[in-house]
Amino acid sequence: MLAALAHAREHSPKQRDFISLPPPVQEDEPESGIAFASGNWRRAVTDRRRPGMVARRHFEAMVFCYLAEELRTGDVAVLGSNEYADWGAHLLPWEECQPKLAAFCEKVGLPDTPAGFVARLKDAHLSAAAQLDAGYLDNADLVIDEGGVPTLKRRRGKGSDAEAERLAAEIERRMPERSLLSIVARTAHWLTWHRHFGPASGSDPKIKDKLGRYSLAVFTGGINIGPYEAAKHIAGVTARELSMVRNRHITLKKLNAAIADVVNAFAELDVVKAWGDGRTVAADGTQVDTYIDNLLAETSIRYGGFGGIAYHYISDTYVALFSRFIPCGVWEAVHLIEGLLANDSDIQPSTVHADTQGQNFPVFALATLFGFDLMPRIRNFKDLIFFRASEEIAYPHIDQLFGESGRNVIDWKLIDKHWIDLMQVAISISEGRLSSATLMRRLRSNSRKNRIYKAFREVGRSVRTVALLRYLADPVLRARVTAATNKVESYNGFSKWLGFGGVLADNDPEEQEKLIKFNTLLANLVVFHNALDISDIVRQLVAEGRQITADQLGQIAPYLRSHISRFGAYATDDLHRRPDPFDPLLKEVDFTNVDLAA
Repeated sequence: MLAALAHAREHSPKQRDFISLPPPVQEDEPESGIAFASGNWRRAVTDRRRPGMVARRHFEAMVFCYLAEELRTGDVAVLGSNEYADWGAHLLPWEECQPKLAAFCEKVGLPDTPAGFVARLKDAHLSAAAQLDAGYLDNADLVIDEGGVPTLKRRRGKGSDAEAERLAAEIERRMPERSLLSIVARTAHWLTWHRHFGPASGSDPKIKDKLGRYSLAVFTGGINIGPYEAAKHIAGVTARELSMVRNRHITLKKLNAAIADVVNAFAELDVVKAWGDGRTVAADGTQVDTYIDNLLAETSIRYGGFGGIAYHYISDTYVALFSRFIPCGVWEAVHLIEGLLANDSDIQPSTVHADTQGQNFPVFALATLFGFDLMPRIRNFKDLIFFRASEEIAYPHIDQLFGESGRNVIDWKLIDKHWIDLMQVAISISEGRLSSATLMRRLRSNSRKNRIYKAFREVGRSVRTVALLRYLADPVLRARVTAATNKVESYNGFSKWLGFGGVLADNDPEEQEKLIKFNTLLANLVVFHNALDISDIVRQLVAEGRQITADQLGQIAPYLRSHISRFGAYATDDLHRRPDPFDPLLKEVDFTNVDLAA
């Protein structure tokens, strides 16, 4: 049985209990229960008025249910455990945070005092509420009933004009036929993204044909076929060579660097200006099949399959900034901020879109602390609580949104009091002392004793309310959110089309993550090459006398695939055929006034 050792100090970052595993207690001992410092457990342990084995089993089941939940929230920590240890011990001491505070706040665009931070949040809250109230009578889409429930009428999308549809059809018809392997090789010649790959040490085997072998590794990893299967279809390479390259020359860090290279080169293309400016990103997951017998595999109730989740961050320009592999059972918002912070490309978005799974109170708060404007598309927004910035203000038109007067008011004093805790956590994450995913896993609504959770929750209540008020007030914003989430859903389909190998065959979590990143790199290489081919075709059409606008191009996604061959025997002739230099400019189109409203 488990026994409590000691209670955490009152002034530690969290008020939690620590447990260890002593020798088991004998079955016939009267003190065979479990002693905990938590009040609920103490009452359960001391209530021994129900003798008998059935009552005892019921008690033990209840105790372990409490234990499991409090381990997840972090209200109980296991000494010596990585997963359930005291995450507060990883925080940078405040004395070390103070010298870094001003620079961190300047970088993320926040005031560096508690009063300034609270004022910033409160002003945004009051402003969003006042703006929605002032425009309510002219807001034809929004209806707030007597019970305070908001409803938005469906708006028709602006759609695509006939000329843009004809242009899209003509571009698709003229796209030159490509094989996936030739696309990988051509981009390697142009961008040298493969330079990031190589052996970990000087004693590892060297590769003479780096471009060829690394291109084959990305191609086979991206389509998700193993080295032995790939060797059957590719002449001149053995399974052993492919396996050695993928296992010993390519790591997660090196794949991230190669992906960032492609993203940076893509951002320099003129045609990209028709699709977005890089300031927004959409995050979403898609289910990926795996074998049953591995650590991350689970049945997904949401996606209806078995395996894990490929979680992608897709720029408004259609390119994938970052990807990772997470379990099905986790709330996706847990990993949202970590991927944004891990993005090393030149495209650094400030606005983040997601679906319902990409938000909760702590995530809204953490996004704010790192300067991100989290604006998700929340499915059940009408069922959520709208919090008041002040109980002293009543709004003529939208007051029922906030419920009864005096209720659901943000506790600004609590935020002010725990501002140091908030900044200590944020700076600790920025310094690499604490993973944001670890923090989000432990800050849960069931965490009753965690004062840091309460501070994050209070900030999140305000920030989420502001996001909802803005969403209800602005139809253009709603269109942008929808467009962004549609882009990431389109990318999910595109990446699955490329990864036609099927089930992730490797059961090692790190190798599973590598396969997701191989697929992301391959998808970005195809998107980059498609953008170049689209630019070439536009030049041809303009030379033939056709007028083409940036807005028309903006309605053509670079996820074209009908011109790409995926199957058959893969010829390696293209690996060493150097392509002509590409032209990133598209002077034939005016990009000065592009409509990026949706």
